Formats: sequence, C-alpha cells, structure tokens
Amino acid sequence: MRSFEHIYINGRFVTPTGTEWLDIIKPADGSVIGKARLADENDALQAIAAAKAAFADFSRLSVADRLALLANMVEVLQQSEEALHEAIREEYGAPASRSQWMARYPADVVQQVMTELRTYPFVQQAGRATVQMLPLGVAGLITPWNSNAGFICHKLATAIAAGCTTVIKPSEFSIWQTDVVTRALDRAGLPSGVFNIVTGRGASVGHAISTSADVAKISFTGSTETGKAILRSAADSFKRVTLELGGKSPTLILPDADARHAAELAVQAGFINSGQACIAGTRILVPEHRKAEFEHELTAAVQRQRSGPPADAATTIGPMINQRQWERVQRYIDIGVQQGARLLTGGVGRPDALRDGWYVKPTLFSDVSNDMTIARDEIFGPVLCMLTYRDEQEAIAIANDTQYGLSALVIGADENHARQIGEQILAGRVMINTLTHEPRAPFGGFRCSGIGREMGQAGITAFLESRALTVA
Repeated sequence: MRSFEHIYINGRFVTPTGTEWLDIIKPADGSVIGKARLADENDALQAIAAAKAAFADFSRLSVADRLALLANMVEVLQQSEEALHEAIREEYGAPASRSQWMARYPADVVQQVMTELRTYPFVQQAGRATVQMLPLGVAGLITPWNSNAGFICHKLATAIAAGCTTVIKPSEFSIWQTDVVTRALDRAGLPSGVFNIVTGRGASVGHAISTSADVAKISFTGSTETGKAILRSAADSFKRVTLELGGKSPTLILPDADARHAAELAVQAGFINSGQACIAGTRILVPEHRKAEFEHELTAAVQRQRSGPPADAATTIGPMINQRQWERVQRYIDIGVQQGARLLTGGVGRPDALRDGWYVKPTLFSDVSNDMTIARDEIFGPVLCMLTYRDEQEAIAIANDTQYGLSALVIGADENHARQIGEQILAGRVMINTLTHEPRAPFGGFRCSGIGREMGQAGITAFLESRALTVA
C-alpha cells in the first residue's frame, strides 16, 4: 500500500494543509493500492505566492539558460521512465503498448518544446515598431487523468520556454504518476517557485487557481463543462486562457477507400488510449452503397481488439479509469440500444471471463443517425458509431454537424481528393490517411472543443503578450 502525503511548493516537498484522504484504486481489479492526502485552497494560494515571487527573476533568464533547464528536465524524466511506466500501468491501466509510449512521452515532449524555443522570435519588427514578446506571469496548468505525465511536462516545458512560472493542478486520479514526475523534476535544478504541484479537487484547488488575480494565464485540458467554468472564473481578472476540451471526432471513409484498410485505421482512431481520448474518432461515416461491406469489416476490426488486463500482451484496450467512468460508458451503450441503434458487436457488461475491474466490451453500433445521443455526446470509452451518407456533401455536413471541432480523419485512395474533402471539415486538426501526430503543428479545437492552441511555436505564444516599441 503506497502513501502519498506531500505536495510541492517553492522547491520543497511539504505536507498539505488539506486534510482529505483519497483512496487510489487500481482500475484493473478495483482494489485499493494506495492513499493520498489532497491539497486544499490554502495550499493553492501558497503555491501561487511562490510562483509570483519567483517570476521577476525567472522571466529575465536568457533563452540559453531556459534551454539548459529544459535539457535537465529531459535527463531526469528519461531516468524516471521505468518508475513512471509502473505507475501508469497500475494507476491508469493502459495496456503495455500504450503505457510504454506514455512513459517515454514526457521527455520527448520537452525535447519538442526545446526545438521550438531555439528559433522562437521573441523580438520582431513591424514597420517602425519593435515588437517584444513578454511572458504573461504566473501560469495555472490544470491537467487531466488520461495522459497525466505528458500533459504536466508539456505544459510546464512550454511555460518555461516562455519565461512563466507555474502552479500545476494535476488530476486527483493520477497521484502516483504525479509523484514520479514531481520527484524527477525536483532533481532537474529548476529555481524554487518556478514549478509548484498541488494535487487536489477542482472545486478547491482548481477554483483558487482560476479565480486568483495573481494568476495571469490558465492552460487547461479536460472536459468542456469544466472548461466553461474556468472561462467564467477567469473573466473577472482578464486571465488569458488556453482550453483543450472535448471532441466527437468524425472519421470520414470515402467511396474509393479499401474497406479492410479503412476499417483498421478507423478502429485505431476510435479506440486510441482505450477510447479515453478527446481526439478519438468515434463517428465513422461510410458511403451508404457500401454499408454492408463496412459493417462486416468494421465489426471484424473491432472484434480483433481485446479488452483486458494491462499486463496481458494481447490486450489492446485497458480498463476505464474508475467505476464512475465505467458506469458512464455502460449508460451510453444502453442509451444507444434504447434509441434504436443496431449493436453489431460488444454491448453492456464486462467482457467474458472478467468479473473484476472496469473493463468495457469494444462496441460498435450501426444504423446510427447523427441526432442520436451516442453520436452527439463524448462518451470517452471504446464505443463507435457507424453512420452512412449518400454523397460527399452530405458526408461533410454530417462531419461538421457537432458542437465540437477538435480532430478529424479522412480516408481515401485518392489522397489529393481526400485532402480537398478534409479542407471542408471544421476541426483544429484534420488527418489524411494517417494517425501520425505532428508535434510542430498547432493543436486545439473549434467551437466547444476549446480556445487557443498548444504545440509548436503557437504553444509558446500562448504564454506571451506582445509589446510594441516605436521610436520617433
């Protein structure tokens, strides 16, 4: 049984003033594997004060000095990869193929930020004016549970690149992973106060960060509803905000696509991170005249997936993060059946032979219309909807008929034509015949999928404000 009794403020591990203890549940079997003491509003305010005090000196560090700090981060994160992998597997339940990548990603993403920092134009010329890009101040970084370590390290590295100090509120469902990352960062030699990590409830710690007048910037990844609350809270102090929120991403399979290849790619897009991903392509649009063919190929592709224990090499879909999320996914599957969608494979309940743990049957619906609940709401689990279209203009209309706009995938044999179709989809990221992420491109969403962009140089700009100097 592991016990986590400290948070990190002003360069030191300290005991929270908060007194709530939280059980850490292993999603693979529902057992309690640890407990953690949560921070409260007072802890958040202390962390904000530490970040504010550190900002004046840190914001004046040269790019070379910031690059050196980021290089230290890469080294200590690489040294912690094995420990982080264990924490991800036990606390989050990602299958081995995913958890290994998740353990490597924190170091990789810091290196990606370093690449952008080396060429970032902090001073630009605009006619007679010299434009200086200045760090905003204290940044509140609020991260989700579905890739906790990667989000912490990416947001922190980007803030450091811009010259901001930070207060980080990770998800309370990722305490073990957060502890591994915090202990690594403690060895990186960052100045005291530059990063503070305060794990607690959103209603207390998150609220304190989003309402404090001493926090100039919020970078949040999570649900759309929480994003709305943060945006309202930030308004009083005119905080700058970057919100990366939910999605209901379309995978548009064009009439000329190879059915088997398209089905495999579509299922990969929909089941990424066990379906617990904002970018998951959970609406699969297929040509009506090939409906039976795609039902066959998509069903086969889904049935080749295995929901099971993370340690099992055959597992491709791990358990849901907790009982609440499992129940949410079950409820949506039941709603799909009630509203008349036809279940091709999967369904409610756990997979055969799995009595414990928060496992979901990989599920595929057909006969789905775009006004059904399962086609509108972000389910955040391994549940896919197949919709049909009569022509490409109808397909584009269906793809765009959503409150979201985070990601999209277009699959077709004629790549140029697929690109032309993709350019008509309103999403922050449109992939053509690939799921390979481009880290130098800006990432974010339209509509209810968020505000602002992360990644690439656009990500650094989000932590800066411009000042124009004009001399007579």
